[in-house]
Amino acid sequence: MHHMNEKFRADTGYQLAEQKALQYFASLYNQVKDKTYVTSLTEDIHIWKRNHIRPSSWLSFISRKKSKPDTRDYDRYIQWLSYTGKLDDYLKRSVSYIYMRDLGKALDSADTQTRIQRVIADVKRYLLQPSRANRRNQPEFMNIAGVYRWSQKEGIEATVIWLINKLNSVSSHIPEEMDAEHAQRKLIKIIIGVILHVMEEMDEAVPPVERSRRLDEAIRLGYSYGLTYPFIDDLLDSQLLTVQEKEQYSHMIRTALLTGSVPELGDWTGEHMNFICYIHSELSDAFEYIKAHQRSDTQQTFFEQSYVFFHSQDIDRDKDLAKANYTNEELYIPVILKSASSRLIVRSVISAPEDEGFEQRTFYYGIYNQLADDFADMADDMRDGAVTPYTYYLKYHQQRSDLINPFELYWAVISNLIHNVYHSDATAREVILDRAINGLKRYKERVGAEKYNEIMEIFASGNPEFNRLIQKMVGKAEDVDFFDKLLRDQMITHLKNDSREKEDFMNTVKTVRDQINNQLKITKPSGIEAMKEQLIDAANYSLEGDGKRIRPILTWVMGVNEYGLDASAIVPLLRSLEYMHTASLIFDDLPSQDNASTRRGRQTLHQVHNSATAELTGLYLIQKAIGEQASLSQFNAETVLALIQYSARKAEDMCMGQAMDLDSKGKALTLEQLNMMCFYKTGVAFEACLVMPAMLAQTEESEIAALQKFAYHMGIAFQIKDDLLDVEGDTLLLGKPVGQDSDNNNSNFVSILGYEGASKEMWEHYCLAMEALKEVPRNISFLKHLMNYIVDRDR
Repeated sequence: MHHMNEKFRADTGYQLAEQKALQYFASLYNQVKDKTYVTSLTEDIHIWKRNHIRPSSWLSFISRKKSKPDTRDYDRYIQWLSYTGKLDDYLKRSVSYIYMRDLGKALDSADTQTRIQRVIADVKRYLLQPSRANRRNQPEFMNIAGVYRWSQKEGIEATVIWLINKLNSVSSHIPEEMDAEHAQRKLIKIIIGVILHVMEEMDEAVPPVERSRRLDEAIRLGYSYGLTYPFIDDLLDSQLLTVQEKEQYSHMIRTALLTGSVPELGDWTGEHMNFICYIHSELSDAFEYIKAHQRSDTQQTFFEQSYVFFHSQDIDRDKDLAKANYTNEELYIPVILKSASSRLIVRSVISAPEDEGFEQRTFYYGIYNQLADDFADMADDMRDGAVTPYTYYLKYHQQRSDLINPFELYWAVISNLIHNVYHSDATAREVILDRAINGLKRYKERVGAEKYNEIMEIFASGNPEFNRLIQKMVGKAEDVDFFDKLLRDQMITHLKNDSREKEDFMNTVKTVRDQINNQLKITKPSGIEAMKEQLIDAANYSLEGDGKRIRPILTWVMGVNEYGLDASAIVPLLRSLEYMHTASLIFDDLPSQDNASTRRGRQTLHQVHNSATAELTGLYLIQKAIGEQASLSQFNAETVLALIQYSARKAEDMCMGQAMDLDSKGKALTLEQLNMMCFYKTGVAFEACLVMPAMLAQTEESEIAALQKFAYHMGIAFQIKDDLLDVEGDTLLLGKPVGQDSDNNNSNFVSILGYEGASKEMWEHYCLAMEALKEVPRNISFLKHLMNYIVDRDR
């Protein structure tokens, strides 16, 4: 009975929304049919263009074009806007647009204008702060360190750590058949949108603790709602699932929205079983989180709006471009419903108080954005056979005179928004027309003038005079770009570059690791003594384990890729570093020290032989390491001598670090003591891997100092991650037992700070390492991705 009542309410809610959409569409249809929007909109454009088309000489035009930097150069473009006095207007239209689109505000409200001005001032202050001078062209929110620093100011570090882990998990689980970059960008955009809504509801009177609580909730709600895009919308749009699987999956989503409970996955077969299990688990958790944070008086609204959103998308998705008899209503009503409900849901997700006029404005506004997006994506949609108003019109406009031209409808929507929704408000007119012309400009730039004109011949032929006016604006109007588009372009570029760099990083690690593994084995000369042969066999046993080889790989990258050293010339250095590191592990594992039973996925050396053999093998490897360093024959002898002396000092430091570790058993160390111990145990080895190739390349002391600072924080972050893995890790993945520190009564970051505190400390050192990296006078993307690997690794 409960299920039937819920279904009745959901169906009734959808029917009411559908009736409203039909009335809206009928009004737009009449405007298109009678072309009543043309006169009023023409007048609007003539008023608008006074601020955007300025008479100027050819000389000033050429000069202006030359001086304007490419928007892809983020910081230079912002500085240019400031220098030319355009930044204030740029931010005003950008922030006003966000208040209209994302927050559903009316721009003629005095309170809204006050809030907009406050946001503009904050954004401007951030953009023009002196510390941005050496930012290397990336907004802070696009790098993890910047986001974590923001979280510290807001007191929500644990939440952001949770989100980073979630985003990494989502990205790693998305199959090749789906677009991981698009999914990640969309998910981040949704989270930011929910945060904006929540921040808008707060003022300076909200206590810091309450502000942190609300931001924590906003991030988790944003993630929970945002998951629907990659794991419902994108998944059902993709070709990953079979038709039967899509039906089964859609039925499960529909049941959850109708009953308020996520059904069990049930009998699901197919090659993507693990992926389906993962998203079922994530969506179930997300659904329950949203439901638990709904007020009793908003929960029903949330379910109804969610059902409208899903059902309208489902109807739209089922359309077939080969079917030639869809009515205009069938084409447009789902578009109106899904574009409106997707934004209406956000307010219900956060249980925001009722905002007079919000629902009405948002309902009418949605299709404006949707039609603009569909126009921009027209080519991709045609290629994929997706039905949108534009693809359908392109295919059938010559056969069917009854089809509404979506480009004309778009302008009718704009006219309706300006005059009927925003009541001819000057700021609203400015922002809406800015956005429309900017969209066409960006499309023309992307596809080229020839293709653009070809498209316009199809879509703008019905209103030649009005189209001439539009195209004049597209060709001549200035100052119509937006900050969110700049950030979007930056994010797309960043995600693509990051993905490419990460792939290069992984390829480099694999390739160099294989090369190093081939060079490590110690050969046995013929006729050697049996005992020496036994030592070599023991050394090779330890060397042949499944080691990550991070240290010699790091040296190879710095030496060969950054300093241009000959790869074959530094092979002895690579061997020495791995021999030294393996020796330290042999000693660490001894019964007198950590008493480990497995290392690198196999039994420890003292388990295979005995402690005496292990100790002697460790000493043997240290001597081999010194011998390898002494054989760096292609470098200046003085430099090699300095390198050996430096290496000896670092070996002493590592011994001291291990001695400190052994001495700490059963003692409660301070954080300062733990940091010192971890640096000497772990950080000095990373420092050596960075400094030694720099010494061979005779690099400036200032650069070596910056690398040492980076290595200090990287080493501690690495050790903290080891401590976290000792609690949460998988023995099979780690290649060594978990819980070893606890068994040995060792102090570590988790025992001193707790799991959450240790995680925060790791991310603090991550940030400090990334900030130190900015002081290195070269952009070493490998080191950035090495830091990401260190904090993300599972072994």
